[in-house]
Amino acid sequence: MRNYSIGVDLGGTNLRIAAIDSDGKLLEKLTLGAEVKRGRDFVITELCNAIQNLRTKYRGSGELVGIGIGVPGFIDMAAGMVMESPNLPDWTSFPVRDEIEKRLGTTVILENDANSAAMGEKWLGAAREYDHMAMYTLGTGVGGGLIFNGRLWHGMTGMAGELGHFNIYADGHPCGCGSRGCLEQYASATAVVRMAREAIARGESTELERLSHDPVQFTSRSIYNLAVQGESAAKRIFENVGRALGIGVGAMVNSLNLPIYVIGGGVSSSWDAFAPAMFEEMKFRSVIYALTSPAKVGHDKGTIVTRALLGSDAGLYGAARLPLLEGFAQTETARK
Repeated sequence: MRNYSIGVDLGGTNLRIAAIDSDGKLLEKLTLGAEVKRGRDFVITELCNAIQNLRTKYRGSGELVGIGIGVPGFIDMAAGMVMESPNLPDWTSFPVRDEIEKRLGTTVILENDANSAAMGEKWLGAAREYDHMAMYTLGTGVGGGLIFNGRLWHGMTGMAGELGHFNIYADGHPCGCGSRGCLEQYASATAVVRMAREAIARGESTELERLSHDPVQFTSRSIYNLAVQGESAAKRIFENVGRALGIGVGAMVNSLNLPIYVIGGGVSSSWDAFAPAMFEEMKFRSVIYALTSPAKVGHDKGTIVTRALLGSDAGLYGAARLPLLEGFAQTETARK
């Protein structure tokens, strides 16, 4: 019997939970409504009940090593707290990890959701053959994760890897973090919709204007569909996404010279619309990429920038991977 762990991906809309064995085999996956508006205690109770049901079901399959929980926002790793999260406003400075450990009687790791996605892609996805990598998650916002020597890099307080808040344009669009011109304001789903509204206000597209009449359908995906159909304003929006990513990823290549940079999240499905501009910008912005691109030195040795492979499950697999990492048990014993 193989040991297994449970991974949790807690978003603003869905709560997803999976039991995954030590070889990466998915035993079972559950999807529940997160219902964060009903409060922290309700969500934690739903989460713990679902985990307990999985634990009971797979009791004979092996030992539960621990639980990894990916949540959006800034995490204090040492305290096991969510410091700030737009999706979980009443979780701020609450001892989430300790509360769940108390209810379930097993070890819990609280992790940023983009970090979890990075670990998933390192374990079973696009970066599985590499010890060092960076991950960008292009969703409602832009998240990031860094892995060095097979381990997540958390920095001093656990908040490293906020790649979405790299400054792209010094006097650019205001960001929710308080700065301006962050990558998140040019490469997220929210940014795509904003740029489309700006194009409409400038009178650049009757097609986008018509699409905007239905707020439910006016999404980054529908704007991408217009782009692939050749609509000029929509194409320019995704070229802007690509240029912003080219600046941001290019700066990371210059800073870290990692072998692979993985781009995931919902907006990554628009790869064909933004990637050409991204690669063109990277060649201009990063002398290291210009010298080490796959076209220059060969795919196996070049600096690789590629799409994620695990889709929306990257965070689940990554969260489940954390308790299975060698040395985890000793670290957690020391913490307690």
